[in-house]
Amino acid sequence: MTDPETSAKSKSTILPSHIAETVDAVAQIHADHHLKRTPVEKFMDDWTARLARPPVLAAVVCGVVLWIAANLLAPLAGYAIMDAPPFPWLFEALTFLGVIMGILILSTQRRADQLAELREQMTLELASVTERKVAKVIELIEELRRDSPTLKNRTDQEARQMSVRTTPGEVLIAIKDSHEEMTARSTDAAGPAQAPKTASAADAAE
Repeated sequence: MTDPETSAKSKSTILPSHIAETVDAVAQIHADHHLKRTPVEKFMDDWTARLARPPVLAAVVCGVVLWIAANLLAPLAGYAIMDAPPFPWLFEALTFLGVIMGILILSTQRRADQLAELREQMTLELASVTERKVAKVIELIEELRRDSPTLKNRTDQEARQMSVRTTPGEVLIAIKDSHEEMTARSTDAAGPAQAPKTASAADAAE
């Protein structure tokens, strides 16, 4: 068993402090997500992990084959058939197993989606903070160039634009407008392309 203190020391010696802090923060998010699981969610996650293995698939296939073979060969050995073709009991058992596995998979996927949504939210927040920091740095550099007598003062429109902070709402509106514009262009381009085909089909009919 690995000692947490030894692991933390080895990680701190390999990674820089700021990277180690980021790794610990991400690990803490995953740990908190798993600690908040209810007993039912833990039970379903455990069984999903157990069923999602190749031996389980092999066991199900072998069981189906043995069940079919036993019922087909039973009359030859003088025994009564428990599940005659088309094997209704087997069909019902597989249907029940499929429903159970579907519920387990959906439950596990829902929790995985929650964790993915949390990571996406953290990524968006970090990107927004980074954008503000970069804009502030560019603004300070521009001020330094204007105030310093040793540097040539000139107007840099790109730097001035990059120093302006962008709000997430403005970015969302710009993305929607661009998407609508691209959709409209695609529709307009597809319209004239389909018109000649329609006309040629009408001429052929005549």
